[in-house]
This record gives sequence, C-alpha cells and structure tokens, in this order.
Amino acid sequence: MKRASLCLCLLSLAPLAGAADVPNIEVMLEAPLPPVAGQVPEAAPPRFVLLEDGRVFLGGTSDILEGHLTGGTLKQLRADVGRLRKLKSLAERVVFGPGAGEFHLRLGKGREIVATGDPDRAPFDARPVATLVEKLLSFDDPSLRLYRPEHYELSVRLGTLSGGCRSWTLPLPLVDALATPRVVPASAVGSWPTGALAASVCAGEKTYVVTLRPLLPWEHR
Repeated sequence: MKRASLCLCLLSLAPLAGAADVPNIEVMLEAPLPPVAGQVPEAAPPRFVLLEDGRVFLGGTSDILEGHLTGGTLKQLRADVGRLRKLKSLAERVVFGPGAGEFHLRLGKGREIVATGDPDRAPFDARPVATLVEKLLSFDDPSLRLYRPEHYELSVRLGTLSGGCRSWTLPLPLVDALATPRVVPASAVGSWPTGALAASVCAGEKTYVVTLRPLLPWEHR
C-alpha cells in the first residue's frame, strides 16, 4: 500500500511536456465558456485542436472528444485555415464587436490571433476569423469518441464556492498543490469534478478551490 502511494506521489511531481514534445498543431481554438457560478473556465480543455496527422480533439466544460479526420472533411478544414493564413492584412488582435468573450486562435506555428466579442456580430473585415471560429465551435464528425485522459493538472488556490467542502483525498499534500500546479494520474482522481467544474476543500480555517484540468496526450510525458 505504501509503495502504491509513493508511485502516485512521484507521478504528481512529473513535469508537463516541453515544447519539443508537442506535435505539430494545425489549428487550436481556446474559447470562453458561458459564465456559470462555481466554475473555473481556465481549467477547461481547449475547444478545438487539429493535429498534423489528422487527430482532432474537441473540449467542453470537462469532457473531451477525440477523433481522426480524413478525406474531404480534413481537406476542407485545411483549405479554410489556409485561406485565413494567406490574408496579409489580418491583425493579431481582432474585434468582433460587443461582448466580453475572448478567443485564442492558433494557426500552425507561425500565427496566433486573439479575437474579442461575439462572432455573430463581427464586421466585414473580421468575418474571415469569425467564420472559422464559428465553424470550429460547431464542428462535428462521425469519428468522434469520448477521450479518457491519463493525467490531470491539479491546481489549488484560496477561495470559496457555494455548498459544502469535500475531504482531500488526492495523492499529495494540499500545500504542495497550492505552491504550484501538479500532474496527477487519472486513477487518483476518482469522483473529483474535472475541467471547469471545481471542488471546494476546507483545511483548518481556510477554504480552497480545486480544479483538475484534463491533459491532452502530449501535455504530459
């Protein structure tokens, strides 16, 4: 039993993957979630990721779908991205219009765009970005299946949530996770909420907000 606990703790100290370990990303979109009390949006997975080999990941509040694009679907998506990348006048920051949402769009290695506001209300010069964002947000494919993460990034901060507290059962001292985010194996997560769904933990007179962000395959080595 002690040996198993030690293994879990060692896993929790493992680093996230470095830049050299990340596969070639053709498109990645990080998009805002609807504001919901008790949720931590930054702990949610990316909304859309397409890798060079055709693998695709779609993130929601906490779950991730994984698929593999081929044929016309992949070709069309690459064409859409290619057209956007060729727009020389495209700025790194784009304003769609009213709205507090912020979208981070990465196109391959060489281009990143930050767009704010509601894509539905984008003016003519921002429509190319808005059109791609809307397409990625509503993307679907028959190959998509539930992805089961092998690891999660554990983050802890002082704070309170509505409702009661739960006991700390994760495989490292709470103070260690408070100091810096740690990686824990999926086998240790159990019934803890994941992604943007946060948990409240009380220790002594202090209350903490705990999140477990699901990691994509290359984010942990």
